[in-house]
Amino acid sequence: MNQNNILLESGTNELEIVEFSVGNSQFGINVIKVREIIVSQPVYTIPHSHPYLEGVTQLRGEVLPVIDLAAALNLQRTNNADNDKFIVTEFNKMKVIFHVHDVSLIRRISWGDIEKPTTLHNSEEYSVTGVIKLESHMILLLDFEKIIVDISPKSGLYESKMDFKKREESNKKIVIAEDSLLIQKLLKDTLVQAGYTNVTFFSNGKEALDFFEEKENIEVDLVITDIEMPQMDGHHFTKRLKESDRFKDIPVVIFSSLITDDLRYKGEMVGADAQVSKPELSELVEIIDRLA
Repeated sequence: MNQNNILLESGTNELEIVEFSVGNSQFGINVIKVREIIVSQPVYTIPHSHPYLEGVTQLRGEVLPVIDLAAALNLQRTNNADNDKFIVTEFNKMKVIFHVHDVSLIRRISWGDIEKPTTLHNSEEYSVTGVIKLESHMILLLDFEKIIVDISPKSGLYESKMDFKKREESNKKIVIAEDSLLIQKLLKDTLVQAGYTNVTFFSNGKEALDFFEEKENIEVDLVITDIEMPQMDGHHFTKRLKESDRFKDIPVVIFSSLITDDLRYKGEMVGADAQVSKPELSELVEIIDRLA
């Protein structure tokens, strides 16, 4: 997929998604995570592997894992796999193929049009991070990172690699905008281990920005934000903070699976003080030590 003309602007609070189907349901994935879409390929089964892991396939010399989304989402599998599609993705410094049933189109939408899941579905047990309501149907945005963790709990971001020596407790105030409850817990545990216990979480950039704007006097030493969040994404949130005379001097660190060499310029354009790619938790703590 050619991404050269896709959302070159930064901080517009918009994204483009690839809409695809599994069973009778429609889902979406941020186009930035998609490397290409191909027809289904032969898959080689790995004995005793996780039931969501269909196997591995070879793509231009690389052996990549193939995840069966129908199995992962507990949906009916297709009757004619020959017409299925493979979405080749790259995020969190990993390349993974997701087996879906069909790919329909690319939609450009505002994060403001994406609703948070209901309380019932907004938990660590579910894989939906947002809902897009259209006239004819709904599109569910999936937490692909969580699906991978369900298969391999020690993979990537979630592998415990922290080995902090005993550190004194810090009274620095940190605000975090992150929609995943699973990652919120991980960040909280990591920061507490690093001595940062004064942490406040918000589930998206809009809630975090409201927190800043509703208080006359606010004492925050550092902000950490994800990029992909319903209502307001991390780039737009960062841009709003940096455009404000009240908040522009507060350091902002973007912590996201979408930090790549090709996309780092987006964070620079909105004024982020630092950008860290998941799963680099040690690097995140080092930056907090330096900026807070």
